[in-house]
Amino acid sequence: MKIALLGYGKMGKIIEKIATDRKHEIVLKIDYDNLHELTAENLQKADVAIEFTTPSSVRQNLSACLDAGTPIVVGTTGWYNNLAEVKQECGEKDGTVLYASNFSVGVNIFFHVNKVLAKLMNNYPYYDVQVEEIHHTQKLDSPSGTGITIAEGIIENLDAKNNWVNVLVTDDNNDASDNVKSDELLIESLRIDSVPGTHTVIYDSEVDTIELKHTAHNRNGFALGAVLAAEWLQDKKGFHSVQDMFNFSI
Repeated sequence: MKIALLGYGKMGKIIEKIATDRKHEIVLKIDYDNLHELTAENLQKADVAIEFTTPSSVRQNLSACLDAGTPIVVGTTGWYNNLAEVKQECGEKDGTVLYASNFSVGVNIFFHVNKVLAKLMNNYPYYDVQVEEIHHTQKLDSPSGTGITIAEGIIENLDAKNNWVNVLVTDDNNDASDNVKSDELLIESLRIDSVPGTHTVIYDSEVDTIELKHTAHNRNGFALGAVLAAEWLQDKKGFHSVQDMFNFSI
């Protein structure tokens, strides 16, 4: 499989290593210093593009791939307010897009277990719930896309919560629960040094606390998942989420 890498920072370099270890070929690398090479001609040399850039760059990269007819796997988060128009553009151009807030196999298992747990906890309303997410200080969006996906999984299955609110915890703002309404799900965001990503769902009552937690040790799981997604996307058309790939049956 021939791959175009859109974004060649830390994630792009890890994806390159994993992809080449899996006998794929990197035929294009796009970063800030060679944006002029993001052309239809260059993209058409690839069977698929993998995109990890910034929220402000996603729309341009998506449109470039759709115009070139190159399937694209999008790992960047923070752009989901444009999801509907991207889906429409994909349909109009008969393109192929797969996006995820997190491609890690472990995180997607976590997403599924989170939904199952929320459905179970719906029978025990004396537990309150919140989400805590910790990322490195270079993380541009808050909450993370992973945190939002976790929160949405809870809200879908728990009657007590109708929407989520986010608090970015700082030294001047360390009591994140202030002013959060009872029907709101708090996503507490912390940014700490080089933490790849830790997500915790906390159900708390007067008598005990239940925690569901995923801790990433490095970025390799995200990168491997993105390569697996690119492999899965071959010979497919249309607009897909990672849930289509991780089709859990329980």
